[in-house]
Amino acid sequence: MDYENLLGDAGDIADKAGAAIMDIYRRDYETVEKDDERESPLTEADTAAHEIMCAQLQALTPEIPVLSEESDDFDNRIDREALWIIDPLDGTREFINQNGEFTVNIALVEHGQPVLGVVHAPALGVTYSGLKDGGASRHKNGESTPITAQSGSGNFKIVASRSHRDQNSQAFLDRFPEAETTSIGSSLKLCLVAQGDATLYPRFAPTMEWDTAAGDAVVRAAGGGVYQLTGELLQYNKSDLYNPFFIATTSDAPPWRSKIPQALTEE
Repeated sequence: MDYENLLGDAGDIADKAGAAIMDIYRRDYETVEKDDERESPLTEADTAAHEIMCAQLQALTPEIPVLSEESDDFDNRIDREALWIIDPLDGTREFINQNGEFTVNIALVEHGQPVLGVVHAPALGVTYSGLKDGGASRHKNGESTPITAQSGSGNFKIVASRSHRDQNSQAFLDRFPEAETTSIGSSLKLCLVAQGDATLYPRFAPTMEWDTAAGDAVVRAAGGGVYQLTGELLQYNKSDLYNPFFIATTSDAPPWRSKIPQALTEE
């Protein structure tokens, strides 16, 4: 399999989905609430991007199924060696709030690990991509810049969710008083880690595999990691599509496991 070409094709598909999203972003659109445990909002943009991405990925690799946030699960999924995992519009609330911090996420997972990923932020005009053993890049204004998950000395930032700043997350942040805290929406939090603009990203609230797979691929390709609280890397194509709580880190992050609130380590 030519992964480098696949990564380029995935980027093209993300661009097309992003263009459809932006057409809807600029006009009035309908929003409904999904009948799921998280009561997530759903817009025309989610559906339009989903249809484009599924059709084009299936045409690109008919032998590899697609798992999307907007599709039903399917039989024998966990028996598949390879799987596309996509989130057509990650950060629907950011889309609705018109702050631009939403993304199109595409990841190819093999044997439970992300091997390539694209995170495209159409309103910001920036795309992040990563390929296992091939490095990671940031693409903007027609230029591609290699990125590495190293924050360097004197640049200790923790990126945290605006909408999921619970008691445990705040307790973790409080144990790094020297760190600056920043916030951004969607998979862009993982991308901040991938490019070294954040050292740690703790997530102690529910997420799904499609929320993280693409950004995780970029972080890993940049030299960082996205770890369960046990210290193991996140796994994908599990029978349960919910992720465990996790922390994304640069390669030069300080020790963090001892800083995890006890309430989480006892679960």
